[in-house]
Amino acid sequence: MGRLPEGDAAPADGRLPAGTRSDAPFGAYIHVPFCSVRCGYCDFNTYTADELRGATRAGYPADVAAEIALAAGVLGELGPLRPMQTVFFGGGTPTLLPAGDLVAMLGAVTDAFGLAEGAEVTTEANPDSIDAAGLRQLREGGITRVSFGMQSAVPHVLAALDRTHDPERVPLVVEWAREAGLEVSLDLIYGAPGESLGDWQRSLDAVVAMQPDHVSAYALIVEDGTALARRIRRGELAMPDDDLQAAMYEAADATLGRAGYSWYEVSNWSRGDRVARHNLAYWRGHDWWGFGPGAHSHVGGVRWWNVKHPAAYRDRLIAGASPALAREVLDDETRRVERVLLESRIAEGLPVEALEREGRVAVAGLVADGLVDGRAALAGRVIPTLRGRLLADAVVRRLLP
Repeated sequence: MGRLPEGDAAPADGRLPAGTRSDAPFGAYIHVPFCSVRCGYCDFNTYTADELRGATRAGYPADVAAEIALAAGVLGELGPLRPMQTVFFGGGTPTLLPAGDLVAMLGAVTDAFGLAEGAEVTTEANPDSIDAAGLRQLREGGITRVSFGMQSAVPHVLAALDRTHDPERVPLVVEWAREAGLEVSLDLIYGAPGESLGDWQRSLDAVVAMQPDHVSAYALIVEDGTALARRIRRGELAMPDDDLQAAMYEAADATLGRAGYSWYEVSNWSRGDRVARHNLAYWRGHDWWGFGPGAHSHVGGVRWWNVKHPAAYRDRLIAGASPALAREVLDDETRRVERVLLESRIAEGLPVEALEREGRVAVAGLVADGLVDGRAALAGRVIPTLRGRLLADAVVRRLLP
């Protein structure tokens, strides 16, 4: 699992620096760190049943509720509490918990902070971790949106990713979610060992046939320390091919575009206004409190992260202490750089005026090279072209010389 960044020690009471305040939209991320098996490519902070060592799934909603109460106290000292615009249950596999547990944690957030009118409330789910009754219970309890980890429609690709669900179940859970009144997103991964362009097109066609509201498609990244990285190092599997992954991205954009989806972030497409508002808040630099072990938070230019293991997380809360391990206060230059990194990835673009002089000068060259939309640049915004999305890191390097 990925290592936490380094930072200054966080205070035991969780208090933020004096004067920390923001009027930015506010959301909650709730990390549910449980998985039935560990996928070979996964670098997330997740635990199977035999790795919990003193923590339990059954006690987890109470642990999160304790951190929610702490958050309300910390933020209440700084001013009026802001209602949550979005809530996102991520993992891990949140739906390994009973639907009632997710509803209870949402209730704790609502009681402490309130939900804004029309708030977006999302849970991730594996196709084999939820049924029709559970989806109905989620919707009745206030969840508005479900994001299914489909990854692929091709059995041998799922096997390469260590995914355990039957691809034929995905259309069923999508139908059940719709019947329950939930918005539906499907998550895909491309570039798995042994996956051909034809395999990927088969997955894209399957997605289009299900007509979800939203699609995410991420290139497989080989993270150090994962089982996948070890197998590649031993020569059992080949590294993902950059050129093939680029062709797969182009196929995704073309297929989804023909089906009426529009990109709004490099790896995300939606029908109409069905964007993932919670994730878009990250790219816009809004505020959020991350609840759960290993979760990261950002409020008013202060960023912090919790201890990783569920047992350590629980122990701190039982002792009346904050689970935050460390934090950093972002200076103006760091915030400026991060704004360029994030807003240059989204379809609404980055204001040219947010760039330093060298970056503003670079925009003309990016337009000439076909990496940035020329009309948008004339209107004062940096919006990547399709080629620019494929070379997003190169675009940022030129905007931040």
